[in-house]
Amino acid sequence: MAEERFYPVGIQSFETIRKKGMVYIDKTAYVHQLVNKGYYYFLSRPRRFGKSLLLSTMQAYFEGKRELFDGLYIGEHEREWTKREVLKIDFSNGKYFTLHHLQAAINMMLSDFEERYGVTPFEGATPGTRMTKIIQAAYQRSGTEIVVLVDEYDAPLFDSVCHPEERHIMRQTIRDMLSPLKGQGALIRFVFITGITKFSQMSVFSELNNLQNISMLLQYEGICGITEEELTTVMQPDIELFAQNTGVSYEQALAELKDMYDGYHFAERMTDVYNPFSLLYALNSWKVDSYWFASATPTMMIELMQRQRIEMDELEGVDTSSDGFDTPIGENITDVVPLLFQSGYLSIKDYDAETKTYTLGFPNREVRTGFARTFYKYVSGDYATGRDKLRQAYIRFRRSGDIEPFLQTLRLFFAGYPYSLNNNNERHYQSVLYTLLVAFGADVEAERQTANGRMDIVLRMPKAVYVIELKYGHSTEEAAEQLQRKDYAAAFAFDGRPVIQVGINFSRDERTVTEWQVTY
Repeated sequence: MAEERFYPVGIQSFETIRKKGMVYIDKTAYVHQLVNKGYYYFLSRPRRFGKSLLLSTMQAYFEGKRELFDGLYIGEHEREWTKREVLKIDFSNGKYFTLHHLQAAINMMLSDFEERYGVTPFEGATPGTRMTKIIQAAYQRSGTEIVVLVDEYDAPLFDSVCHPEERHIMRQTIRDMLSPLKGQGALIRFVFITGITKFSQMSVFSELNNLQNISMLLQYEGICGITEEELTTVMQPDIELFAQNTGVSYEQALAELKDMYDGYHFAERMTDVYNPFSLLYALNSWKVDSYWFASATPTMMIELMQRQRIEMDELEGVDTSSDGFDTPIGENITDVVPLLFQSGYLSIKDYDAETKTYTLGFPNREVRTGFARTFYKYVSGDYATGRDKLRQAYIRFRRSGDIEPFLQTLRLFFAGYPYSLNNNNERHYQSVLYTLLVAFGADVEAERQTANGRMDIVLRMPKAVYVIELKYGHSTEEAAEQLQRKDYAAAFAFDGRPVIQVGINFSRDERTVTEWQVTY
């Protein structure tokens, strides 16, 4: 039995992790490189991806806590340990549903700084003027340039998304607070700001136009999260322990963790990065589950998709230019794709260097399945209960290989579907069926391309591969004829499983499945 190790589940304090001997993936080489190459940085990464731990590591380094870095990259390579005053502005722990919440949080942080450095704010002082005095006082106390670390600057903007008027004032308040970071640059050695996204380069960061955005630079792909190389080297004992406790081989354990938590790529090199939150929870509990996705729901993203009439299957293989990732996201979000990428719901799947085009898709099974479940429940409202019976029919279908009972349940399912939904075209039924199958955990593709055309849905089951052609207001004979004529089955000649072709017709009048034809 491999030796038990202690994982920092829910712990973002570098000092606590090091003092208690918990598992720590050494990211200090990145810190050393950043400090020696520049001064002002911005990093975007999804929530719970290690941004707070990274800032905690930086804070310990600048505060000169050398003993915490024994055995780490900085401990071996740093020669000058200059102790500096560190101002850490942390928006990651609160909720900011109104302007009052934000103002109270800012006032508390600034008051703590003022008490630390003996600053008395004058009447009517703004967050910006107070911050200016704090920076000056911190510099005077230390006699050397100070450090400013800002964690999750955009948390208030996400929390207030349903209150656009207050959100505008919140943005201006955050902008005012951070504006002295450039004006007082002569007193500052290092600035590092994290968030999920740059909401608008023209507002919050307008004064801080000297920030270097390292979010998609090749050399910083692995600065947060756990890379596959780190997992299979530094964390190999953890995978071995996980395998022993779950009764599978090392290879099986690694494959399952990869399928569930890998797939995050933050630059065109596409270095594999695992979700650290879910991975550590799985290793700690000896159970693969949806830890990261279950910790929050993408309600805002789905509302934006509905507003922009985007179906879930359209997110698999969506293309965007390099400029698209830096699209300003202000009061009216006109493109949800960059936000889905920066929030961790989409990841880079391919990159065309010639056209500088990124192809995006869901990073892994945890996100894909969780997003499908949430998307369906949100768009179908109260009718989501009908999904449970269809899911049970799917499970029986998966076990038996008999598709007929599943199709019968599918007919009943769509027969009760809300008439108010836009269920009057083939595309609608394809999207709903695809989303449901993903939510059930199926291995399914929509719009699979072949040399002869596109297959509506491909469903891979343990005993067979099902090629499904959908028709609306036509006939199953037409669907079956198209399947035969285009010979879609040839695409799976080397799969080893039998290919079963399924034609399904939806009636214009009844708005449900009226007939189907299965060809074995």
